[in-house]
Amino acid sequence: MQTIFDTIKKVAIKIDHTIKTEDLGYSDSSNTSGEEQLKLDVKCDFLIEEAFKDISIVKALVSEEKEGVMELHEGGKYTICYDPLDGSSLADVNLSVGTIFGIYEGELKGENLVASAYVVYGPRIELMIATKESKPMHYRAQEGLFDFIDEVSLDEKGKLNAPGGTQQHWCDYHKTFVDDLFAEGYRLRYSGGMVPDLHQILLKGGGIFSYPGTSDKPDGKLRQLFEVIPFAFMYEQAGGQAINDKGMRLMELVPAHPHDTSPCFFGSNYEINALKEAYGVQN
Repeated sequence: MQTIFDTIKKVAIKIDHTIKTEDLGYSDSSNTSGEEQLKLDVKCDFLIEEAFKDISIVKALVSEEKEGVMELHEGGKYTICYDPLDGSSLADVNLSVGTIFGIYEGELKGENLVASAYVVYGPRIELMIATKESKPMHYRAQEGLFDFIDEVSLDEKGKLNAPGGTQQHWCDYHKTFVDDLFAEGYRLRYSGGMVPDLHQILLKGGGIFSYPGTSDKPDGKLRQLFEVIPFAFMYEQAGGQAINDKGMRLMELVPAHPHDTSPCFFGSNYEINALKEAYGVQN
């Protein structure tokens, strides 16, 4: 497993360099969801593929930018599902973006995720790693090497509210829930990038990130294997919760297809319990 973490650290430095130096325009291709791909998406996907292709413990790769599973080593133990550059459309306005990794052993479902990691590319490069044996571990890059900073825990109640999705497509009870949090004094923190927004909530002690099912996207927008389950693991290891709109733990998801999506809510306990009440689901 340490070999995988070391590889993530090395490729993160390369991706950061790519973000700072490469063409930010669109490529001539689309991903499996029909979204037009940025050249950065394609290049970062290639860098990760190249980084892991000779790592024998990696059985396969599954990327947001590819259809299906890319087999690497028949005798490998782990499948790595990743979003090579989450929020890539924010790079051209110089906002933070990130890479997400979910490390699975066996069938690709929530209960088989054994570790997750993400990298934030902003003014500094930061890395968070979570395993079953520890709280999320926070690292920061210094001259190409990652220094350990601290383990991260969520408070029982936070102050930040990051509501995703187009508001005109929200259901009434979700809008009421979001408005009620603001009425309690919560601060709006939403950049449009999942990685920096969830990272901020983790480092600031708590709050909630929500991406509900909407009238135009009833199954949500965020992808289970690459985005939802890895962050659910991260938040649970930090002492928080991560659920869908039915109150089910996101770690119980069993995707039928590599690119399945889900409504998702990540936060500290107070906010998630308030969401359950607003949605009328059982604790």
